[in-house]
Amino acid sequence: MRLPYVPNPPATSNEEEETILQRVLARRGDRGLIPLDRALLHSFPVADGWNTFLGSIRTKTSLSADIREIAICRVAVINQAWFEWSHHAPLLTQAGFPDEALKLLERDAQNPPTDAELSAVMSPKQIAVFRYTEAMTTTVKVPDEVFAELRRHFSDKEVVEITATVGAYNCVSRFLVALDVGEMNR
Repeated sequence: MRLPYVPNPPATSNEEEETILQRVLARRGDRGLIPLDRALLHSFPVADGWNTFLGSIRTKTSLSADIREIAICRVAVINQAWFEWSHHAPLLTQAGFPDEALKLLERDAQNPPTDAELSAVMSPKQIAVFRYTEAMTTTVKVPDEVFAELRRHFSDKEVVEITATVGAYNCVSRFLVALDVGEMNR
């Protein structure tokens, strides 16, 4: 980490900070604060907003676990956010995603899998999310044909949720890599 982590748990200086800390701890549950929290808690207001926003993205959307985690994991690979990858690849595996598909997801963005490779181990819905995530993350502008394919498989609500997930985890990955949270990116 390029900054020192705050103590675990950090000291609070007022009731508002204590309330924020308790919300973060409640979201994390038994595992307690992770390095990301201990970086964010340098700024209690930022940690609070992050906790609320990312908590919603992770636990309150209608997306299936595989769809959500494909987006998160592909962002992690493209942005080389290995802390993010280490936390989300196991969740994707738990969602029943096959190891062969995980290996394709982990391929460098400069050498992405072909459509044939993807279709051998992923569903059309999963491939649409993979391609959409790649476009959003690498060029920001999504080609019409990539968007049209996503729309073929998902409702308006799901498209918004997928887009928010990809955008949110691009934010997460950039924070993690810039500060080397988890000491996996230097």
